[in-house]
Formats: sequence, C-alpha cells, structure tokens
Amino acid sequence: MGRRKMELFDLEKHFAFHGAYHSNPVNSLIHMLFVWPIFFTTLILLYFTPAFFFESPFDQFPLGLVPNYGFLVSLIYASVYAFMDKKAGPLAAILCLACWVSASLVAKHLGFPLALKVVVAAQLFCWTGQFIGHGVFEKRVAALPENLTQTFLMEPFYVLLEALQLVFGYEPYPGFDATVKAKRDAEIKKLQEKKEKKIW
Repeated sequence: MGRRKMELFDLEKHFAFHGAYHSNPVNSLIHMLFVWPIFFTTLILLYFTPAFFFESPFDQFPLGLVPNYGFLVSLIYASVYAFMDKKAGPLAAILCLACWVSASLVAKHLGFPLALKVVVAAQLFCWTGQFIGHGVFEKRVAALPENLTQTFLMEPFYVLLEALQLVFGYEPYPGFDATVKAKRDAEIKKLQEKKEKKIW
C-alpha cells in the first residue's frame, strides 16, 4: 500500500510515461489546449449532482456553490497536485478550484438541458482533437488503455507543467528534465519493442 502511494506521487515516473505518449510537439499542443476544457466541462455536468453528506447552506448562496461531486472531484485533484510539486502543484490546485467555481456559475446560468448539450459538444470536440493528435501526429495510440490514472487524474497537471516548462523553462527541481528525458526515452524504446513484437 505504501509503495502504491509513493508511485502515485512519483512525478518523474508519471511525467516520463506521459512524455512517451506525447513526444510530438503538435500532439502536445493539442493536449495543452483540450485537456483543461474537458476537466472544466465535466465539472459543469457534475454541478447537477446532489450535495453529499449534508444539506448545504451554500444552496442558499447567490453563487450556488454546492459541495456536490464536482466539488469533491476538484478537491481530490487539487490535493494530489498540491503534493506532487511545491510550486506548480499549488498553482494547479488553485486552477482546479477556480474551474469548480466558474463551472458552477456557468452550469447554474445555463440550466441542465442546455448545459448537457454544451458539455457533450465540447467533450466530443476535445476528445476527437486528442485522438487526431495521437493518430495523425504522434502515430501512437493514447495512454488511455494503459493507465487510467495517468489519463484522467494526472493529465491536467502534466499539460500545465509542460506549458510552464515551455514558456518559463520551469522544472520542479534541478536535473528533473534530464532525468525525465532519460526515463521517457526508455519508455519509448519499450513501446517500440512491444510494437515490433506484435508485428512479428
């Protein structure tokens, strides 16, 4: 159990795995553009889930910030990210909670029927874009069948970290990029060998 917990917060391992499936710059850019909208629109839909554990006084607030499953998901994501890196982690956590607040406002304004149409359209568009990124540019299937945790829990944090690296040259600690590159290259080699075995 302890080992699994450590692996969950192993930023090098997860980022190398992510990099092995997103080594093409166009595919990486597509993910940077579409991953957070998927998270945001999911929270819009989760706004319509009931409050959990207790009747919330927030129900009476003008903002309509109900502690429902959207809040719970945001809190889990924010907590995991905050533990993963002392600088980028808290930024990602703030973004998660900001997404919950803004998604709640949008959902309350739209109402369920219209919100559902918006969410379905946005999700289809974003997921299609990502599969095109993998199929056309990366020429490698998405990591979804390999690692559900990576795809759904870690992906928003990694694309944020990629953006911070690209724009500001950020790395969580000295030597992080070099270590991750070595692990990513090893992961890519492993994937290529696996592909060759299937061909033969």
